[in-house]
This record gives sequence, C-alpha cells and structure tokens, in this order.
Amino acid sequence: MLNGQKIIDMHAHTVAPPELYAFKSTLLSGRGYHGKGAWSCSDERIVQFAQQNIDIMDKFGTDVQFLSPRPFQLMHSEKPESIVHWFAEVNNDVIARHVKEFPDRFQGVAGLPQLSDQKDSSHAVPELERAVKELGFIGCLINPDPGEGTTYTPPMDDEYWFPLYEAMVKLDVAGLIHSAACKDPRESYSAHFITTESQAILNMIRPSSKVFQTFPDLKIVVAHGGGSVPYQIGRWRVRRNNDMKANPNLEDFDTSIRRFYYDTNLYNKEALDYCFQICGPDRVMFGTENPGSGTSIDPKTGKQTDDLAPVIDEIAWLTPEDKKNIFEDNARRVFTRGKF
Repeated sequence: MLNGQKIIDMHAHTVAPPELYAFKSTLLSGRGYHGKGAWSCSDERIVQFAQQNIDIMDKFGTDVQFLSPRPFQLMHSEKPESIVHWFAEVNNDVIARHVKEFPDRFQGVAGLPQLSDQKDSSHAVPELERAVKELGFIGCLINPDPGEGTTYTPPMDDEYWFPLYEAMVKLDVAGLIHSAACKDPRESYSAHFITTESQAILNMIRPSSKVFQTFPDLKIVVAHGGGSVPYQIGRWRVRRNNDMKANPNLEDFDTSIRRFYYDTNLYNKEALDYCFQICGPDRVMFGTENPGSGTSIDPKTGKQTDDLAPVIDEIAWLTPEDKKNIFEDNARRVFTRGKF
C-alpha cells in the first residue's frame, strides 16, 4: 500500500519455474510429432517461484497483481498450430495454480493460442472460455500481430476479430492489447509493442470502424500507455478534424481514445503525467510489469524504474480521487469478474 491506498497492478507476467520453458523447448524440438506429452511441476516449485514475486510485490507495496503469460514466449507464429495451443493451455494452467495458492495476491489473465493465416479469430475462443469458466480468469491478452512480423493479420477493426470480441463481451472479460514476439529484422520486439499497439488504437477508432458500435460493452486496455498515440495527440486531432469536415457526425479524436483504457507501464514521470492529462485519470490503471523490462536502476535516482507508485503519487495535480482511480478503482470497474 501507498499512504493507505491499495495498489492493484494489472500488468504482470507469469512467475514460472524453468520447467515451463523446458516444456516449450520440447514442443519446439519435436514440433508436435510426439503429441503434447507430459508436463509436471510440483506445488512446492509453484509456491517457491510465486513467493519470489510476492517478495517483490511486498517490497514495492503492491497488494494484487494480474498475471498473464510472458507475451514474447507465446510463439504465436510457430508451426504446427497444435504446439501453440498446447503451450497457451499450460501457461494458463500454471497461472491458475498461482492464483489457487495465493488467491489474495494474484488474478489470472489468459494467454490465447492466436494463430496467423486464419479466416477469423474464432480459433482462440475455446481457450478463452476454458480459462474464464474453468480456471476463473478475469481477462485475456490480445496480440494484434500473431504472425509476429512474418504474415499479414487484418487490422483490429476488421470482422476477423469479431468472434473474439463477441466472446469477450459475453464472458464479461477485458482484453489487454499487448504485442508478442517479432521476427521482422527491421524492428525489435520492444519496438513492435509500440507499433502494433498504436495501430490497434488508430484502426479501432478510425472513421470507418464499426467496432464500438457493434460491441458497445467491449472493454479494451492498451499496454505501455497506449503505444505512441497519446503522445502524438496533436497530429491525430488534426486528422480527425479534417475527417469531421466531411462527416460532422464523427466524434472528435479525444472522445474516441477514451473508449479505451491504458496502463502506466511507461517508466518516467513526464510520460505518465502526459498520459493522465490526455487520456484522463479515470481511463488509466496502474500496471508495471514488475519484474520485467523496467526492472533496472535509474542512475539519476538510484531507484528501479518500475517502482512507479511513488512517481505517480508525486504528480501534484492528481487529486486523491484520481489516484484511487489509477491505483485501484479503474481496475475494479474494468475487470469485473475479479475477486480482489
């Protein structure tokens, strides 16, 4: 807690023993020839690795984390398709065991066996349904580019995605847009995050998009502070203003971006401040990915860059209500299946 404020971190990834990734190695080496095979990990090992993460949470004052698979590990572009399905299932089973062991500290967000070269997104729905109905998960990851830079997947306003959106609304779960690996040599996977997450926002709210008209109750959170979109707001306002001259019924760009929610996985005060100003404290929720890519020491402060709660607390114009929204209430409003 920070000054008595409960802290819910909605962006964190699997706290898994090496046995999980040994299983992945077996799948990749055999390419499914020998079937799914046996995978096992003792409860003691699950607790051992979960406790390591809880120790980190306690150090930084985090009360609850939402765990999802590590996106770059999900191997969405690999073949055959069966190994993608099997690895997603085992990742979700591991997370479910963490939640079972520590129900007051963890909640589950499902990884989906997304595949490239499919007619639509319906192939991912059965695992989402299993994760929610059988494992008690409260959300899912959505990778805008399951081809991981190797194949074309329709933009996220295309009807390709509608079966997944329909299932999310029916199950009352939120989706965290979070890119995965990238095999395009022109772009690192970290850069690919920002590219695909920016494209997802811009495509889902462009003038021709029917996503939010078709699914008004769809709940989407965009990781890493919304990619580049909030920080290029002037450019996108100009483009929308031009569109509105031709179609006065279009909503303005600022209204459109508030159809999404965003996380605080940005790692510097200036960007966080701007994200709150543009998107609104009622649309941004605390997320750190700690431990993860931000777990490094800032040489200027001597502190870890993903120790974000004190940084947010120092933004003077945020009211106590704003901070409660960011640290707790927005997550409760969006992830309504949660028990936290």
